[in-house]
Amino acid sequence: MLFCSMEFIFIFLPIVLIIYYMAPAKYRNIILFLASLVFYIYGERQYVYILLIGLVVNYVTALGIEKLRNKRKRKWLLAGTLLFDFSILFVFKYLGFAIQNMNRLLQEGNAAWSIRAVELLLPLGISFYTFQLASYVIDVYWEKVSAEKNFIRFGTYLCMFPQLIAGPIVKYSDMSTQLKQREYRLEDMEEGAKLFTLGLASKMLLANEMGAFWNKVQVIGFESISTPMAWLGAISYTFQIYFDFNGYSLMAMGLCRMLGFTIKPNFDKPYLSKSLTEFWRRWHISLGTWFKEYIYIPLGGNRGGKGKWVRNLFFVWLLTGIWHGADWNFLLWGCFLFLVLLLEKTIYLKPLEKSKVLARIYMAILIPVSWMIFAITDLRELGIYLGRMFGIGEVTLSGNILNTEIITAFKSCGIQWILCILFILPFPAKWYEKHKNSKICIIVLLCLFWASVYQIMYTKLNPFLYFRF
Repeated sequence: MLFCSMEFIFIFLPIVLIIYYMAPAKYRNIILFLASLVFYIYGERQYVYILLIGLVVNYVTALGIEKLRNKRKRKWLLAGTLLFDFSILFVFKYLGFAIQNMNRLLQEGNAAWSIRAVELLLPLGISFYTFQLASYVIDVYWEKVSAEKNFIRFGTYLCMFPQLIAGPIVKYSDMSTQLKQREYRLEDMEEGAKLFTLGLASKMLLANEMGAFWNKVQVIGFESISTPMAWLGAISYTFQIYFDFNGYSLMAMGLCRMLGFTIKPNFDKPYLSKSLTEFWRRWHISLGTWFKEYIYIPLGGNRGGKGKWVRNLFFVWLLTGIWHGADWNFLLWGCFLFLVLLLEKTIYLKPLEKSKVLARIYMAILIPVSWMIFAITDLRELGIYLGRMFGIGEVTLSGNILNTEIITAFKSCGIQWILCILFILPFPAKWYEKHKNSKICIIVLLCLFWASVYQIMYTKLNPFLYFRF
């Protein structure tokens, strides 16, 4: 069930909120837990057992880790739990890719046999809830949090429908107090509805329009596009992935506020960054924080000399690439980010941050290029597209054809590109914060809501991009 669907907005959400607020406060966690399971089953009935098994196993093992006093036994129980969690993730997300590449090696070695291919659908949200489970048991092991003894509270934490499918990755330490006691205020309901509307409009009015243009570029074929069209396609995808994922995160934040919870923002105006280093502090903040706290720092961080620091940095970005998908382009994307970040941190980060103009030009080129590596899974097609972006192997087009192509593109998406540029700047957010309780702001939000509903009714819905990760 998509947040941007008629079923969710006008059936599921109102019913859940009515039941939730009519019930006494002590029953609201169980209502939210059951509603979240219904939400998940609606979209992923065949794999709900994976979610429930992970829930039960981690609930039990965390209690065991807390109870044990023997350090060695605690470590083995933690290792076993993490092995269980990530083995399930590997089977569903990476096994098919691993077998495919093993068979290629066997074929090149003229082997007379091959491994039977495995094709499994990726369970919705498995990457996100696996990381939440891992952070929980690790924090219990490190004694940062106490193991949750109430199964319903733990189930509510893991399965909460606003962030179950595509994050943000919420740590148990940030939710434990709210799960036990939280305030229910009309102001929070109102603020949540506003955030949800902003996220809905971001998805339906901006992200989907940018996605439609990117799809047109793919239909034309990368070998047939001009350099300007290649850049317009890359810029469109750059806007699509931001307004799509940030839109989902805003909707998740809004839904949580309606239910009495507060979760941290997942984005902080990333496209205003002056470097890739800064960009990844502002983009998908919950994922970056997870890798920093549970991979980078335990490996030693920047301690132990430059060689170990480079190793740790490489490992984190390789895993970041792998986390996003089982394909070679994601590995290449992770390695690309590592290389650029390494160059920034060791050579040119400080001078780059001092020059506003140079930093803007640098990021305006770097971000679309990095997103093309992320978006295009076929490495041959990726090479062609990047070549088109930089005029390598350029197709021959007459001036009239090229002008017509660009004019047509701007006629179809020019207003949306201008709006996307406007809404990555700080001014709209500042205006909203200053006027969000004014009548004019309420009218604007109502217009955005009904315009989004109109788009839902009369256009083909596109799932959120991060559902595939």
